Amino acid sequence: MSCGLGGVILVFMLVKYNVENSMLETELLESDLTRLAKREADLEATKSKILAHLTLVDAGVQQANAELRSAQKLAKSTATVLASINEAKKSLEEGIKSLEIKKPTDIVEKSRAGQEQYLIGLSVEGPRIAILIDSSASMTDETLIDVIRRKNGNVKNKRNGPKWRRTVAVAEWLINRVPQNSLVTLISYSDKAVSHTSFKYLRGRNTRALLSSLNSLRSVIPMGATNLEAALGALSKLHPTNIYIVTDGLPTKGTSSYKSLNPFADCNALWGRVAKISGACRRRLFRHTVRSASIVGAKVNVVLLPIEGDPEAAQEYWNWTSAHNGMLISPATSWP
Repeated sequence: MSCGLGGVILVFMLVKYNVENSMLETELLESDLTRLAKREADLEATKSKILAHLTLVDAGVQQANAELRSAQKLAKSTATVLASINEAKKSLEEGIKSLEIKKPTDIVEKSRAGQEQYLIGLSVEGPRIAILIDSSASMTDETLIDVIRRKNGNVKNKRNGPKWRRTVAVAEWLINRVPQNSLVTLISYSDKAVSHTSFKYLRGRNTRALLSSLNSLRSVIPMGATNLEAALGALSKLHPTNIYIVTDGLPTKGTSSYKSLNPFADCNALWGRVAKISGACRRRLFRHTVRSASIVGAKVNVVLLPIEGDPEAAQEYWNWTSAHNGMLISPATSWP
């Protein structure tokens, strides 16, 4: 009897043990399933992110490929255009090489004349051209001491002054470039105006007459004061369209009666009371001279050669030429 009861108890204990173990394993399995489900959800989320990123990358790659194709097409088109330009450039260069450049024929032959003389930016043009050459004493040299020495020297010494020789060369340069169909007059001025074309015009094609006018200029002795008013007054009946003036500074003398003009009350040199004229009076004299000149509509150009003691000349002449649609040049010592 007791053996049977012991057997029952043993069986009961075994069954209870298996049940408890089975419940524990079930809980562990459920926990694993929950963890695995969460892991699967996390992986799915990561997968979705990766797929979305790959989609963006793929779109970027497609756009980059499209831009690359466009760039390649543009490069090909550019290369074609450049090839065409290079071909046209080559053809143009060959055409330029085959051109025969005619050097202008100078009226006055000069052994040192070169093609570079034509490239200073100043062109001689117009239907009626007036060339005014300052032949005052200061046109012999650049420094005041040398001007004084030549002023007190003989005629040959005055004519051989380096600045006067250069002035005559500038006059030749201008005459050589007068168009054949233009009219030209040549006037020098110091105390008074002297015409080398008899106060009339010569034809640009009249080589003999132009040479004669230049020879007349070469015979001038540079001396005396600078009377720009006399030079401009000589043009009043000629009505030039283009004026070319070769000088080195502001005027020192005029032809008007300045005593009656208030701005010149303290400029005694203008009517001979003193030998020197101040810079302020020269400036006033210049402005009065150009305002009073009968050169309406004329284009004024000035070649300003160097001289000591007249710093305001460049500004005054620049203002004047600018107002008359011309130009002021202060050329290098090597020109012309």
